Amino acid sequence: MSKLDWRNRACAAVLLCVTTAIGLSAQTFKTLHRFDGTDGANPHGALVQATGGNLYGTTYGGGANGNGTVFKISPNGGPVKTFYSFCSRSGCLDGVNPEAGLVQGIGGNFYGTTVEGGNQATTCGFFGCGTVFKITPSGTLTTLYKFCSQSGCTDGAFPAAGLVQATDGNFYGTTESGGSNNGCGGTGGCGTVFKVTPTGTLTTVYRFCSQSGCTDGDGPEAGLVQGTGGNFYGTTVFGGTAGCAFDDGCGTVFKITPSGALTTLYRFCAQSGCTDGSYPSGLVQATDGNLHGTTGGGGANGGGGTVFRITPSATLTTLYSFCSESDCTDGADPAGLVQATDGNFYGTTSGGGVNGTDCGSGGCGTVFKITPSGTLTTLYSFCPQGRVCEDGRAPVGLVQDTNGMFYGTTAIGAHISDCRSVGCGTIFSLSVGLGPFVKTQPASARVGGFVEILGTNLTGATSVSFNGTPAVFRVVLNSLIKTTVPAGATTGTVQAVTPGGTLSSNVPFRVLP
Repeated sequence: MSKLDWRNRACAAVLLCVTTAIGLSAQTFKTLHRFDGTDGANPHGALVQATGGNLYGTTYGGGANGNGTVFKISPNGGPVKTFYSFCSRSGCLDGVNPEAGLVQGIGGNFYGTTVEGGNQATTCGFFGCGTVFKITPSGTLTTLYKFCSQSGCTDGAFPAAGLVQATDGNFYGTTESGGSNNGCGGTGGCGTVFKVTPTGTLTTVYRFCSQSGCTDGDGPEAGLVQGTGGNFYGTTVFGGTAGCAFDDGCGTVFKITPSGALTTLYRFCAQSGCTDGSYPSGLVQATDGNLHGTTGGGGANGGGGTVFRITPSATLTTLYSFCSESDCTDGADPAGLVQATDGNFYGTTSGGGVNGTDCGSGGCGTVFKITPSGTLTTLYSFCPQGRVCEDGRAPVGLVQDTNGMFYGTTAIGAHISDCRSVGCGTIFSLSVGLGPFVKTQPASARVGGFVEILGTNLTGATSVSFNGTPAVFRVVLNSLIKTTVPAGATTGTVQAVTPGGTLSSNVPFRVLP
């Protein structure tokens, strides 16, 4: 089975697997929007908070052409504004089915990928092997790169994950197939790591299955994270060592330098019964320098997945195994984490939860909190009885807004008759009582480098400082301050003093040499 077949099977499973919901008394959950197909359908990626204060995202399907959209929504809810529908050009040269979220680059434009489209190679099907695109906040889209532009798809195919803008200003990402190292099925390869400039020049940094038996990994379906040392970290869903449902392994965690030197840090299912997990998804680097992530399978309870921590020196600790509670009321099949301002990690599971009757035995998914030591609390279970999943089913990602609240999407649900009669998905907010903060964009720069500070209620700010060193700044919007890194600044917290109080950055800002 090819990785694209696996992804399609996983997407189909999301459409079939689901549950119901409750919220703890301390939480405030709100459904902000229910997609109906015309404005998009089945959002798969996390939202991104933009410099204007709105949240931007993508839907895998729906829209004017049925092939996905780019949209924005206010943090307070209200109507979704769809400002691009994919396959707007003959042959779908602009791309089809954006499966990941967006990243806002320096300068204000958004960058993303479509998993298909571009129409470069018949080996990928009618639409093509995927694209990298740039889109302005007003909706003007430029296709920067079309995958499988090289013979044999040596440049990669099917970029299912989003991008990260690195400290060098370029964007880095992964393709789940292609790359020319055969033995993985699909389109002639086991996936790649690539670099693409803001103008669209692509360089293939690494081709997976370069080692015998794919011990270096196969199928990087999640995005990359750039660590504090400048290297990138990521996962492959397959490869590593033999076992699991696929002969070439259960997935890996890897480190890769910007120049392409790859080190495999961990190969999953190294423990009997895969109690350490299998099929990992994305990573986040915590404030303590360690990496945290999830696996969609494995664990101590029959395959519900795990939350894990891995040090840069490759020591892995399983923090939690899902389905620890009867009927998986604590959730199953987690995907991705975000570290919040309270130091804890928050995430979603696409299955499990306390409300199984409306969605089948698997449950409709959850939102959870887990402490760095591994204590898990289920914050919300989707599809409470009597609501017919109007709050959504199968949540797919979280982001913490600078107002302190969490925002996410569900891939299906809302009980709309379109979208295979399971609903087209939703956008939701969840408050857990965390206060406002500021976020820097980018998260690192040299002295004199341009920095945007995102926040809420910034009008009237009286000072901005980088680890105590004052900076010259300008309040552009109620949600945006523009500044530069002042001389003498060192790595540490960025603070903005506003009429409402002092707001601190969620992560330390790194001053580059």
